[in-house]
Amino acid sequence: MSNILFYKYGELLNPSDKVQEAFIKLWENCSKVRPEAAKTYLYTTANNMMLNEVKHQKVVLKYQQVKPKDYTNESPEFVLRKKEFLKRFERVLSELKEEERVAFLLNKVDGKTHKEVAEVLGITKKVAEHRIYAALNKLKDNLEELN
Repeated sequence: MSNILFYKYGELLNPSDKVQEAFIKLWENCSKVRPEAAKTYLYTTANNMMLNEVKHQKVVLKYQQVKPKDYTNESPEFVLRKKEFLKRFERVLSELKEEERVAFLLNKVDGKTHKEVAEVLGITKKVAEHRIYAALNKLKDNLEELN
């Protein structure tokens, strides 16, 4: 029975513990449960315990979520400059050749190595490196903050 709960809910919620608790409940209520209904009683009880645990975990996760802070130590000037830089960065990025932009983003955003970028795009490693460095150089040339 613990295997069924394990497959259904995973190990994180301790299905074998729930089965043990179900057996304890069966023992406590053995005078009320008919012998032919014992298996159904065990499964239903253990399954309900797992469902209760799932509900509990959802509540725990809800309260663990980090609330974004509504204040910052950054000056308004810095925040404005950051927004303006991001706009310029996105503009320059959009002006890159598509193959340069794709290679650059795969490398810098997705964290793929030059070899992995080459495999994804179906090109050689040298071509991938050339596209990434070409994109980087164009970004540097058009954004004074990167110089």
